Formats: sequence, C-alpha cells, structure tokens
Amino acid sequence: ERDGQDSSAGAPMAPDDDVDVARDVADDMEKMTIATAAGEGGATPEGGAGDATNATGVGADSDDDGDDDAPGTTDDTTDGEKKKKKKKKKKKKAGGAVKIGPGGKQTKPPTIPVSTLFPSGEYPVGQILEHHAHNLWREGDEEKRELERIEYGNYNEARQCAEVHREVRAYIQEWVKPGMKYIDVCETLENSVRKLIEERGLEAGVAFPTGCSKNHVAAHWTPNGGDESVIDKDDVIKFDFGVQVKGRIIDCAFTKTFNDMYDPLLKAVNEATECGIRAAGIDVRLCD
Repeated sequence: ERDGQDSSAGAPMAPDDDVDVARDVADDMEKMTIATAAGEGGATPEGGAGDATNATGVGADSDDDGDDDAPGTTDDTTDGEKKKKKKKKKKKKAGGAVKIGPGGKQTKPPTIPVSTLFPSGEYPVGQILEHHAHNLWREGDEEKRELERIEYGNYNEARQCAEVHREVRAYIQEWVKPGMKYIDVCETLENSVRKLIEERGLEAGVAFPTGCSKNHVAAHWTPNGGDESVIDKDDVIKFDFGVQVKGRIIDCAFTKTFNDMYDPLLKAVNEATECGIRAAGIDVRLCD
C-alpha cells in the first residue's frame, strides 16, 4: 500500500508512479538495514543511525579513522578506558644536587647542614668489619653488647662527622681542577665543613688545617694566607682534612691526580689501604 492507495487495483500506473514505487522500496530496505544494525549494536529504540554508529565505536561519516577512535570523542567511552589512555607526566629532576639522605638533597658546593638532611638525628652507619677469629666472642657477649649500646651517642656523633666528611670529600674530588689556587681549594673545603657540621666553637668544626701536600711532599703541608701556588695538571696532591664533634675527630685523606699515568699508583695505594683495614682490629699488633 502506498499513499492510501491499493497497489493491487487494476488501474494502470504511470511511469512516474513506477519510479516512486522503486524509490519507496529502496527507502524501506534502507530503514530495515539500519534497524537491524541498531539491534545488533545495542542501540536504544529511540536512537537513529547516529546512535548505532556510536555504539559500535566507528564513525561512518568521518574521513579520519584515527580521530574517531581517540579517547573522549565518543559519548559511550568508559571511565576505565579514559584512565588507561591518560598520559603520565614525567617528573623533572633537579639539577645541581645529589640525593644523599632521607631529609632531602645537598647543594654544590655543600651548604646544607647534615642535621637538616637527617632530621631524625640518626646518621648513616658505615662499613662494619667483623672481629678477627680470636675476638669473635665479643659479638655475642651480652656485656660487650651492652657497652656498645651505652656508647651509641658517641658513635652517632662520629657518624655525623663521617657524613660531613663524605659529602665534602665527594664534592672536592669532582670540583678541583688544574689552574686553581691551593689556598682557594682549602678555604672552599673548610667552609663547607663549617656549614655542614654547624661550627660551634670548640664543640664542633674543622679538626685541623687542611693538608694539600703535592708531589714529593708526603704530608702535613698547607698553604698560608697569601700563598699564590697553583695546581698543575701533573701534580699529585694528597688532601687530608678532618671533622670533629666534642674533640672526637673523623679524619680521612685521598689522593687527587689529573694525569692517567698515575692510575697504577692510585690503584696500588688503594689496595694497600684496604689490606691494612682488613688486618686492623682489637689486640692486633701495630707492626703486623
């Protein structure tokens, strides 16, 4: 039936009517196809062709397939899908500082007191060596363990000095270069110690004048005020400095060179030092 007329009537039809009938049949077929697609895609009865397209996630009218699949372009995108598509922001790394403790970061040159970097007041425990065989009983003896607990305060202060020494030493080893004045290097080193240990008269501060003995000078040379000596690229420098709290000194020395020809010398000295540390211990003879 079309337009209220019975198509089965015997009245002849004009050519224009044939065209209209064909067009209507095509329209009906298209509507049936869209309805079928909507039913398969889960579209609501009220939704038209556009709803069916959104339900399947494919835009039939789009020239750019990539844009239609991007998150946020369809109404039916789930929250879970949006979270998966979310880009993670990269954290920026702060330049000019190295992480050294739970309290934060140290500057270059070192200026932040270690008490600020370790607000709990507990400082890192360094390397602990086992006793030699004849003294292993000390590790399990209850009396010795109690004495260790009593001395904890002194140990912790020594570890504070050690942390200051470690941070200043790391900076100086990286920073010092040929062409610098010895006096400037020593002043930079000692000022860093004063800031990190929070110098307090005789209670805490620099333990002794910094030694920076070069070449044939074995030890204990330090520049006086006004000294114009400059570091040469072929110098072998023995830096020796200490940090003290309540008169207890943490002291360490290191050798600095700028020429690769001295690498075997540095390696030999390092191995000899480690050997001496392993041999050290309670009741060990100094000559041994």
